[in-house]
Amino acid sequence: MIDIVDQINATHREIGDHPVTTGDGRSLLLRRSYDAPIEDVWSACTEPDRIGRWLAPIDGDLRPGGRFQLKGNAGGEILRCEEPHLIKVTWGLGEGMVTEVEVRLARGGDGGTVLELEHASPAEIVDELVRTYGPGGTIGIGGGWDLALLGLDLFLRGTDLDPVTWQDAPEVRDFATRGCHAWGAVIQAAWGTGDDDIAAAVAFAVQHFAPEPTGNGDG
Repeated sequence: MIDIVDQINATHREIGDHPVTTGDGRSLLLRRSYDAPIEDVWSACTEPDRIGRWLAPIDGDLRPGGRFQLKGNAGGEILRCEEPHLIKVTWGLGEGMVTEVEVRLARGGDGGTVLELEHASPAEIVDELVRTYGPGGTIGIGGGWDLALLGLDLFLRGTDLDPVTWQDAPEVRDFATRGCHAWGAVIQAAWGTGDDDIAAAVAFAVQHFAPEPTGNGDG
């Protein structure tokens, strides 16, 4: 069983202005600790067979300058890889906007590891999307990373996960819903989004992770 409240509270969430290679950027930052040595966390984030057990199967040339593809997810180029402290990649879905993800690891207390994940996108594109559609997409990205970091925690604790199905469990959907609400509060504080708009944006993101029953008698 997952202690949902503890897992939600384990992550610090922040909106920032981390630059991308092409210029100014808008970023989501997640920070949490793992009860595992830095070498183990590094291995889980860089070795293909281990990545496939908590995130998704991965193919590619996994070295600086090489390209990778996560099955059913994003792909990109590996920009930096500095064992055991830093991984930086481009991150793109299909023909969509190319963004950048940086994972930073540091030794924590009691032999654990502090992980920071920062996902940055070109500022002008994010600003236009938020003006046009609201921040629901940003909340959804944050919620997706919440799930990924939860999966990493469960994997490091020895839980046997099926990357295809584990996120469908009711408690995990509850976790994702709470994560979207947490991101909504962070975004509202950072961007001053109105109450009605942030409520609509959170609802939009939640619908992706835990859609309402269709009402056709199946659910």
